[in-house]
Parts: sequence; C-alpha cells; structure tokens
Amino acid sequence: QKRERFLSYPDGQLSLPFEVDTAQIEAEVLEAKKEREASKPKEKKSHPGRLALPTHLEIRETTIEPEGDLSEMICIGQEITEELEGEPAKYYIHRIIRKKYAPKSGQGTFKIAELPDRVIEKGMAGASIITQAIVDKYVDHLPIYRQLQRFAREGIEIKEATLYNWVQKGLEKLEILYDYQWNLLLQKGYLQVDETTIKILESEKKNAAHLGYFWVYNDPVGKTPMFRYEKGRSGMFVSEQLRKFQGFLQTDGYAGYEKLATKKEIIHLGCWAHLRREFDKALPNDKLKAETALQMIQQLYQVEKEAKELDFEQRKEYRLEKSLPILNAFFKWIAHQNAQILPKSQIGKAFNYAIKRYDSLMAYLVNGELKIDNNSVENAIRPVAIGRKNYLFCKTHESAQRAAIIYSFMAICKNYNVNPFE
Repeated sequence: QKRERFLSYPDGQLSLPFEVDTAQIEAEVLEAKKEREASKPKEKKSHPGRLALPTHLEIRETTIEPEGDLSEMICIGQEITEELEGEPAKYYIHRIIRKKYAPKSGQGTFKIAELPDRVIEKGMAGASIITQAIVDKYVDHLPIYRQLQRFAREGIEIKEATLYNWVQKGLEKLEILYDYQWNLLLQKGYLQVDETTIKILESEKKNAAHLGYFWVYNDPVGKTPMFRYEKGRSGMFVSEQLRKFQGFLQTDGYAGYEKLATKKEIIHLGCWAHLRREFDKALPNDKLKAETALQMIQQLYQVEKEAKELDFEQRKEYRLEKSLPILNAFFKWIAHQNAQILPKSQIGKAFNYAIKRYDSLMAYLVNGELKIDNNSVENAIRPVAIGRKNYLFCKTHESAQRAAIIYSFMAICKNYNVNPFE
C-alpha cells in the first residue's frame, strides 16, 4: 500500500556478508537515510499525450463543410478529430417464433422446432439480462436496488424479488463448472490461502447478522483463485477442505493454519509481505531497527524483481546466490537484537513474528515456483471488500456460497484478461 512504502537510498544496496556486523548495518541505514533526504527531487516528465482510441470500435463519421460559397474552391485535404462516444444500455425484446407444420393429408402429427435451451425455463429473462445483473453486482459492485432504478428509468418495471431470483438461477447454472474447477485446484502442488468476512442476515442471534467467511484458495502458478463460503473462521474449515491436499501451502500468520501446517504432506510457507507490515507498524516505536529490517526486506524484493523473467530452475539458483546471504544476515541481526528489546513492544512483536516463523519464511528458496508472499491471493480478495461496502450482506448462507462461485470465476477472468460478461 502507498502508506506503507519505504524508500531506500538511490545508489544501491547495503553490504550484507554472511558474517554481518549488526552495528554496521544500522550505521548504513542511517547513512542511507541522509543520502535519500539530500538527493534532489526527480524532474517532472513531459506529458506523453493521450492514449490512442481502440481500433476495434465502430467508427461513425460526421463531415462538416465550411460555410459560404465553395463553388470556386477545391478540397486540398482534411483535418480529423476523434472523440469517444457511447450509448446507454439498450434493451430489446427477443421474440422467438416457432412455426408449426401439419401434414397436408390431415393424418399424422404436426411438427414444431424445439425451444432453445434457456437459463430460466418459462422465465422472461434472457441470458444477456441475467449475465448483466451478475456482472453488475459482483464485478462493478452495483446492488440489486440500484439496478432496479436503472430499469425503471427505461420504463421497465421489475420486482426486486424477481431480479434476485434471476441472479440466483444464473449462479446455480455455474455450480457444476465450479465443482469441476475446485477438484482441479486440489490436485495442484502449491496453494495460497486467505480469508475475509461477509455478513449474513440469516442468523441465530436476535437483531444481529451472522459473521461468515469467504476462504480463498489460490493457485498462484495457474492464476486460478477459488472462493468457498464457511460459517466461521476456525482452522477446522480449511483443514477439512484441504484434507487430501499435498504440497506447498502459503498463508499469513493466522493461528488457524498452524494445525494444517504440521501435516507431513504439507510444507508451510510464510509471507514476507505480512512480516514487512509488522516492521512498518513498528516505525513509530523504534525507527532505526524498523528501517533496518525494511531495508533488508526491500533487498529481497529487489531480487524477486530481477528474477521475475527467469524460469523456475534459474530463479531458484538466483535466489540461492542473491537472497540467501540477505536472509542469513537478516535473521542473525534479528537474533542479536532480540535480547535488547521489550517483547511486548511493537518492534518486539515484529521480531517475535520473524523468529517464530523462521522455517516458513525461508522455505520459498527450495523451489523457483514459490512466491515470496501471498499477495496474489489478497488481490483476489480485494473485490469482496469493495462489494460488501455496497451491498452490505448476503441474505442466506446458501446465497453466500453462490457469491463465492461467481467471485471465483470473476477473479480468474481478471487474471487472464477475459471480459467477464462474455
């Protein structure tokens, strides 16, 4: 996040040998800060100009002639100005006409074509209207009542319960595809997991909504995040869903994952973004130590940036060459400083977070496919946070699971640059 950005000094990295001098590291951080503050601000770049308009759009031309008598003049050229225009959503009635035929002899049965498959049998909504309602709610975060207002402006009266039913029936059609995709996901050897809240009106508590959870299971290599709704945040939910999973599992520091991480079939990976966040919080508490940690973590991310285009095996070798010395220096510095700080202070909590998760934070070095953090699963969750600010809650536990289905496919569409409406 922008508020968490940490700017290193401009002329390179800190010196971090295996036999690290912790005092030297802190001295270099102070020097880096002075150089950063003394550096001149970057010159403003000239404006690159407006972006070109898409070439796939329809072109409608308007030709304007000068005023006055042009009979004694010839055209020597033209000037073209382009602007982007659009039309509001256009509704129409799709009338399906099936002609009936009967034998001329009057004997036998008549013939009529089969009615094409429809999303809602005997319903008045076509596939495009149902699709638009789903995309509006779960991609553009437009609650149902706002969609009804848009229909009303076009003189189309639809009851709220009717539109909710259309969305429900549309999502139910995707269940079989969702189950298939979920089974594929569990066969992967590397998953990331995170969770976020969703309020449910259906509740055992009087005058209070139930607090449910969307659990997100992400394949970062295949870029296929899958959402599942559960009634709580207990680790037993994720343990049940991943009972047959084997491989690398990357999570944040939530205790609910700890039991799952002890299974011999699973290698647990930590998240450096979450550790970094702990040190960012500690800046007001102990700025020197926090900045020292942030500086070293920033170097790890610089290595990731440099290794981004390498294949998995090359990335593993590059990390061992570049990141391993930094990691050794970092944890040696942590161990040296830990005895000198208050454990309950914010910087103490950051140190304890790192020490407790030493193995899982180092584990990403063993395979070039593995990520340094689980930011990609957090990115998949972000639309949920925006959506619930608009529609606020789901009505039932079943509707929350249907929302999980569409959030899964919308996230995959986004990762692969696919128009979700299509």
